[in-house]
Amino acid sequence: MGERSEVVVETTRPKRRATARRMSAPERNEVAESAPIARRRVNDSLAAVLGYEIIAGLYPPGSRLPTEARLLVRFGVSRPTLREAFRALEAKGLIVSRQKVGTMVRPKSDWHMLDSDFLAWHMLAAPTEDFVNDVFQLRRIFEPAAAALAAEFRDAASLEIIEAAYADMERFKTGDGDLIGADVRFHKAILAATGNGLLVGLGSLIEMALVGTFRMGWRSLAIKDDRLHQHRDVMQAIAAQKPDAARAAMAKLLGESAADVRRALIEDSAVGAPQSALAAGDP
Repeated sequence: MGERSEVVVETTRPKRRATARRMSAPERNEVAESAPIARRRVNDSLAAVLGYEIIAGLYPPGSRLPTEARLLVRFGVSRPTLREAFRALEAKGLIVSRQKVGTMVRPKSDWHMLDSDFLAWHMLAAPTEDFVNDVFQLRRIFEPAAAALAAEFRDAASLEIIEAAYADMERFKTGDGDLIGADVRFHKAILAATGNGLLVGLGSLIEMALVGTFRMGWRSLAIKDDRLHQHRDVMQAIAAQKPDAARAAMAKLLGESAADVRRALIEDSAVGAPQSALAAGDP
């Protein structure tokens, strides 16, 4: 039998010739553990590019993706890496692979619309008015009701979190800070104040859509005074434990916010929206 190979690295010492030494067991474990992480990053990036291109309409439902051979050449990856990306897209309902047929894009009705990756890719793919309408329609279904529940069931601790998020929105209102992060925390804190775990989970599911629509509505990264005051109205109704007032205030806020985003979409269509990083081939 041949000698067992050892993993070696080069080490240097002052004024002495470089010598080879054997890796210690912890070092070998670190190398072994880092390899799967690197592979996952490549797989995730490849799935993100293809997912973005499907959602953006480059490969519409019912169409066939390029052959494996063409994709391998395009991305310069191995066949196992490409197939791992395909499995990720299949899990999100975007594609289906069949022998002798190829890889086909599935109907939109099969797409897992609330998947966090899917929402992130959708926001990168120049969201359409239909998608924005869907997001706000979903929000109008549960957020006003959640605000009413928060007014009814909130405790001092949950109210404090809502108030802290609003205080950050006030502090960052001119864009000097993480205004979007504060707004997301405000809405998620209201969901948490209901005490309903499913509502909290729904907020986490659509967080990427929230971030995307906030960015679209605030082109200057500053929030309009009217919109900020509408957040305050929601908070004050919850603090006063007035469910009907909280419900109405949240409904008004969502209606005005949806109008902001629609205006932004119209402006984009007039001047031409900038190309996203993924479209430029930078995942």
